[in-house]
Amino acid sequence: MPDYPLRGVTVVDLTRLLPGAVCTLALAELGADVIKVEDPRGGDPIRALPPVVDGASVYHRIFNRGKQSVALDLRAPGAAAAVDALAARADVLVESFRPRTARRLQVDAATLRGRHPRLIHCSLTGYGQSGPYADLPGHDLNFVALAGLLALGGAPPEEEPDLPRLLVGDIAGGAMSALAGVLAALVARARTGEGASIDISMHEGALSWLAVPAAKRLVAGGTESPADLPITGREACYNVYRTADDRFLAVGALEPKFWAAFCARIGRPDLIPRQHAAGRAQARLLEEVRQVIRRRTRDEWVARFEGVEACVTPVNLPEEALVDRHLAARGAIERTDGETRLLTPIRVATGGHRPDGPTRRTLAVAPAVGVDTGRVLAWAGLDAAAVARLRAAGALG
Repeated sequence: MPDYPLRGVTVVDLTRLLPGAVCTLALAELGADVIKVEDPRGGDPIRALPPVVDGASVYHRIFNRGKQSVALDLRAPGAAAAVDALAARADVLVESFRPRTARRLQVDAATLRGRHPRLIHCSLTGYGQSGPYADLPGHDLNFVALAGLLALGGAPPEEEPDLPRLLVGDIAGGAMSALAGVLAALVARARTGEGASIDISMHEGALSWLAVPAAKRLVAGGTESPADLPITGREACYNVYRTADDRFLAVGALEPKFWAAFCARIGRPDLIPRQHAAGRAQARLLEEVRQVIRRRTRDEWVARFEGVEACVTPVNLPEEALVDRHLAARGAIERTDGETRLLTPIRVATGGHRPDGPTRRTLAVAPAVGVDTGRVLAWAGLDAAAVARLRAAGALG
């Protein structure tokens, strides 16, 4: 068996929907055994999120691969004791309930770590465990709106912001922050023997993305200037250009050497000194580059820039990105069980400076609701009589 980084680590996942599922999927790919606890009446709501293919949500199929499913109603009598038994055997427990709900269900950090000090308890919530918003409901749109990110979409201030199509708060701010917290806590426990209570706020995770656009305000207290870093689409050296076939080319030639190579390759070396022209001069430069790029198709430009260090790439459609030859060579995309899987972008080489084998575990298909309930409860130490009592109380469906 490959020695995956988290082999032997057991994770109990009490979360719902996407953020927690993404976090524990990454832990599973790194070798952890993940036990997903779901409501017996339909399971995690992620299972019902459209689009549905062959009776299952595509999001459930993607993000709950390789996990074991236990059907347990956390509100039923005796359920708290069952969770406590799982926590006693687990290394990590991740939950996503609002703080008062977690306390009512007895799955909060104070309750579980009070009895199991080696447990790493991760709360992944919208607004964290304290503060005036702590018990408010919310979704990604709310988090990025409050964090100031939604206003950065490029629309004028008087117009309504564009709705983001990426879940920055849920995935980048929440799931990835939770993953980092769990991994850090595992390292600390190896050193001290003590577990940890991890408090992840998706609102604050989204806020962390404000560091670049608000850099001047953070450092000098002034108002941020969109021109300080040329990433707003106003400068020619960092922009997206329409090609002759109405496709697009991405140019990220920030450094002078890349800009010089870009200008030379498009046949306009005269533009090199004008890279940092200001105001209307920059607008004229941008329009000149646009006219040049419109003369060839996207793929003609890609071929023309082959081997040229100018930071020029095609703007891929999702279906093109999934067959990218570089990602295929890296093993970042896996095709198995009739599905295409995007693997966690974490590679850990334990045997040498380069991975000489698989560094992420190939996971089985996402489980049916409760398929592992009996076996997992037995592993947690619940005997037949205890399981029968849970069943009689309606906790197991």
